[in-house]
Amino acid sequence: MPKVIVAGPLAAPEHALAGHPERPSRVGAAAAGIDDLMLDSDRVDLDPRVATFDELAAVHDAAYLHELEAFCDAGGGKLDPDTYAASASWQAAREAAGAGLAAIDALASGAGDVAFVVARPPGHHALADRAMGFCLINNVAVAAAALTAAGERVTIIDWDVHHGNGTQALFWNDARVCYVSTHQDRFYPGTGGFDETGGPGAPGLTVNVPLPAGATGDVVARALDEVAAPVSERFAPTWVLVSAGYDAHRDDPLADLALSSGDYAQLAAIVRGFAPHGGRLAFFLEGGYDLGALRTSVAATLASMVGAPHVVEPTTSGGPGTDAVARARAIHAHLLAQDHR
Repeated sequence: MPKVIVAGPLAAPEHALAGHPERPSRVGAAAAGIDDLMLDSDRVDLDPRVATFDELAAVHDAAYLHELEAFCDAGGGKLDPDTYAASASWQAAREAAGAGLAAIDALASGAGDVAFVVARPPGHHALADRAMGFCLINNVAVAAAALTAAGERVTIIDWDVHHGNGTQALFWNDARVCYVSTHQDRFYPGTGGFDETGGPGAPGLTVNVPLPAGATGDVVARALDEVAAPVSERFAPTWVLVSAGYDAHRDDPLADLALSSGDYAQLAAIVRGFAPHGGRLAFFLEGGYDLGALRTSVAATLASMVGAPHVVEPTTSGGPGTDAVARARAIHAHLLAQDHR
């Protein structure tokens, strides 16, 4: 059986705000999903690693990092109506980013075939100079920046129900990174439209498929197969990183898509095909706020990767959104055709 590298769980119980949906028990649920697979010797657990200031500054403005550290040292508080930091949050954020770096280092060394980063706070909304959407440091972006600095080409697949505006902005004009997002349309943070396709230095390397409320797993799978796959194939990544949010599950309290845990197994299998070979695929925990759905969806994701016996919910189908997939497919087919000229 392929080996799974697990970075975490990093729950940081002091990084918490009473009543907030982004809470320490999320990491416990995700970790329990991995435990449910009983991987035994096919599981490699990594020691904690703290990202350095310079590693964070590869994607974040130094002034922002200093301000965030000082804010936490002063006791923290609300950074915006949705996002908080506590006194322990600077350390927690550095550990979450460090877990991603440790995961890609372990994969690069040949220690495993796929990695899962079980850490919080999540990251894909964090901008170069601003925390938002529960996110302080953009964990997947820190890992991608480390890889591109080493000469790699990275496809980032973001299947969180919310658009990863931070990740998109950080790599908007970077021809070394292809960013793909499926997300609920007209939803927080309000970005991720069809026409957001990349800057002049990276035309067509940003792919957005905004989906209507009620979209089911078959629609998301079509978005990956029919829109993302041709773009990523043309891009030819040497690594694939996944912003693995599980808040598109039908039981999630914060959104309105209708996926099941079985759908995540299918999506993971599709994404695995984007990687050039084993040992170049890592999943980063993002959203997911129903603890039961989070547990079963993480388990389904990794079971699909390693062939572990595991009972998952049936896949879902029949929801709206095929027209959205067709629109995105037409846009990117046109961009690919221009690229071939």
